[in-house]
Amino acid sequence: MKTLLLIAGLFALLILCGMAYQAIGAALDRRRFPPPGRMLDIGGRRLHLIDSGQGGPSVIFESGISASCLNWTHVRTQVAGFTRACAYDRASLGWSDPAPAPRVASAIVDDLHALLAAAKIPPPYVLVGHSFGGLLIRAYGATHPDQVAGLVLIDPLAPSEWLDLAPAQSRMLGRGVKLSRRGALLARIGLVRFSLGLLSNGGRRIAKAIARVSSGSGESVISRLVGEVRKMPREVWPMVQAHWCQPESFQGMADYLESLPASSAEAAALAPPSTIPVIVLSAGHSTPAQLAQREELARHALHGRHVVASNSGHWIHLDEPELIVHSIQEMFELIRKA
Repeated sequence: MKTLLLIAGLFALLILCGMAYQAIGAALDRRRFPPPGRMLDIGGRRLHLIDSGQGGPSVIFESGISASCLNWTHVRTQVAGFTRACAYDRASLGWSDPAPAPRVASAIVDDLHALLAAAKIPPPYVLVGHSFGGLLIRAYGATHPDQVAGLVLIDPLAPSEWLDLAPAQSRMLGRGVKLSRRGALLARIGLVRFSLGLLSNGGRRIAKAIARVSSGSGESVISRLVGEVRKMPREVWPMVQAHWCQPESFQGMADYLESLPASSAEAAALAPPSTIPVIVLSAGHSTPAQLAQREELARHALHGRHVVASNSGHWIHLDEPELIVHSIQEMFELIRKA
């Protein structure tokens, strides 16, 4: 009995030490990495927006389901050379405040609409969306067609992929939500911060062991995400690490994943006008069904193009940023001709 009490006491002490470690680290991160852009109020919550460049139409970047504005750094800085380029953090991600669930597509579209108004960025916009962001910008184009000059969809998520889920797909999504919520818990007790610190300092084996023990398949997820982060400019790596030490990032990802079927149902019921020019880019490993769906998407638009990025994976804007910049420039030409 005494041994059990001793073990329980030591465990509680470790948890308290971890929480203190997390609190101190989070406070230091806030001082080291203040928001690089503007924090704008959209009605009791603040979203972070970073914009640069001049001209129009303004290009608005919408990230994948768990990414911050930082993943657009390569592309955004180049686009700012010929027009105004804006990237933002959705609620709970990056520097933005959390928001109540459910985080469905319509709520995210409303957030972006309010953010652009608060930032005093006038339409028309060229919207550029990656993956889940592609679904969102199509919903924005359908909801506010008068504000959208063009859509650039980067390996976009199709609403049909997440409707009427097969049992295996439902289990996969459920695992993603569960892992994200577990990540939020581990972040609160400092274990994520400790593991990422080891990883960034070369302790890959220990960090992977912690991920394997604490979250099972989380080890492979960490390896994949670290690989994508390393394609970003080196100066943003510590900021990305700081964001993923925060429980809010994991909780936000869980909320977005959990609402994915509902977001897909909303997006499936909407379609941007065919008069809006569309450029769709597909990863080199896309399935025949995905390629056919995206070819149809481009064909439906009055001015539409489908491009296969043969040398890229899902994160085309990190693998071939120049291709995305070229596609945005091409979109400007389509708009001028339309």
